[in-house]
Amino acid sequence: MRSIRNVLRTLLSQKPELKSSREIALMREAGKLVAEAHRLCRAMAVPGARTIEIDRAVEALFASRKATPLFKGYPGKVPFPAVTCISVNEEVVHGIPGQRQIKEGDLLKIDTACKLNGWCADAAVTLCIGVVSAEKRRLVDVGEAVLRTAMIEMGRRKWWSEVALAMQRTAESAGYSVVTQYVGHGIGRIMHENPQVPNFVSKDMRKHDFRLEEGLVLAVEPMVNMGKAATDVKRDHWTVVTRDSLPSVHVEHTLALTRDGVYVVTADEETLIPRR
Repeated sequence: MRSIRNVLRTLLSQKPELKSSREIALMREAGKLVAEAHRLCRAMAVPGARTIEIDRAVEALFASRKATPLFKGYPGKVPFPAVTCISVNEEVVHGIPGQRQIKEGDLLKIDTACKLNGWCADAAVTLCIGVVSAEKRRLVDVGEAVLRTAMIEMGRRKWWSEVALAMQRTAESAGYSVVTQYVGHGIGRIMHENPQVPNFVSKDMRKHDFRLEEGLVLAVEPMVNMGKAATDVKRDHWTVVTRDSLPSVHVEHTLALTRDGVYVVTADEETLIPRR
């Protein structure tokens, strides 16, 4: 059996699988369902709601449409037990839903993905629960601006590193940091395809840079911290938290690069960002 290091090296050496217009249209059907799941989450995300209630509602929605949830059972030291990742405040990503009640002033991050008719889509949102502090509101705005930067620049640049640098500068110019331990990913018939999609630029990242080509479909998911970039994993083996306990924001869309521009596969409404 090959070592994990060799497997990762092989994956990184493979070219991304480009999708046809027909295949992107099929991914859009999964994207619409993920968008519907997020609408459901928004409606339920009120003070006093328990995170497990939101998760169960999304699981029921996916089941009603005969879609496969992609997070539940995801392998790890402990298989992930839910169909959503729900992370609160200083929790960055991969939070496990449970009996925790949402409070006024919380930042609630909800990430979910499904496969429908053989194709996948993945998206995340950060919600402000009730009235949040001005500092938290600004963090959310900047996180969304980082993702928006990726949507715009993806159709204008030749290499992903150019997009990633613009994303990093958007966050850092606002006084925040970008999480570097976790990145986005290619997506298609499976949730995690080549390439890895960082939201920052580093020497190692440049070694695995990739060209932006028509048919490329990426799950782009910046994680922006109010404080420093360092993170830790809690004892549940999944929940990632900021080391300095300051809030974090996570947002994500599945984006397809087409001849006409960047198509937002997981948008609530049909969204195409034209090339420059």
